[in-house]
Amino acid sequence: MKPLILTLKQEPEQRLDLSPLVPHLLAAKTAKEIAAIELQTTRVKVSAGDIFKLQAGNAESIRFEGGSSRFDNIGLELKAGEIVIEGDCGKALGRGMSGGDIVAYGDCGPYAGSVMSGGRLEIAGDAGSFLGAPLEGEMEGMTGGLLIVRGSAGERAGDRLRRGTILVEDSAGDYPGSRMIAGTLIVLGNCGSLPGYLMRRGTILLAEPPDLGPTFVDCGVHELAFASAFANLLRPESRAAARVLSQPLARFAGDMAALGKGEIFFPQP
Repeated sequence: MKPLILTLKQEPEQRLDLSPLVPHLLAAKTAKEIAAIELQTTRVKVSAGDIFKLQAGNAESIRFEGGSSRFDNIGLELKAGEIVIEGDCGKALGRGMSGGDIVAYGDCGPYAGSVMSGGRLEIAGDAGSFLGAPLEGEMEGMTGGLLIVRGSAGERAGDRLRRGTILVEDSAGDYPGSRMIAGTLIVLGNCGSLPGYLMRRGTILLAEPPDLGPTFVDCGVHELAFASAFANLLRPESRAAARVLSQPLARFAGDMAALGKGEIFFPQP
């Protein structure tokens, strides 16, 4: 399948909302029609054709050749199909996606995967703060799907995580898994202070011994059947995560300042 290719002409001078450039909105449109689509901006009106050189193809697969930290809302509410970004992204990459596949070969801003409910989102570089998290006023974060960051993530990764799996292969900032409701967060590098802060339920797996708050309870070291099964499931995505899951794991229950039914695992020191 020949993809629809959008090649960046030059770095944009203002932030751009690329949410109209998703497969289900571009289906049956010609390259000329796509070029005429207006992109919301902060100052001057621009169209897709002003920013990108278009090469016609099947809109079920969209490839951005060249990225920018000023490209916001790429893959907003993606339902199916594929989006590949060969470069950096701005905020809210893949926000609200329910299906399909997004791969970004660069860094991205805050709120990547925000409230996504399905599909697969992979970030080859680093992610900003509030990975998979809700915006202000929203009660739930990510509710399904798989979110992978090959680099590091900022603070509050997995905030209000409800379902699904977030995997960070490098480090994470302060408060990873804050206010978690359910779901799974995995961090393979170091993490900042107070992981699982006010988590109610859910599972956090940390490859390095964390700086836990006093409201987590030591439950001993375990070899769990679910860990072995989960390792087999994750091995095609991350061998490093599978190795951590294959070790005896220390378990801490909490946050006892909230409902207290969450759990944090890490290899026995």
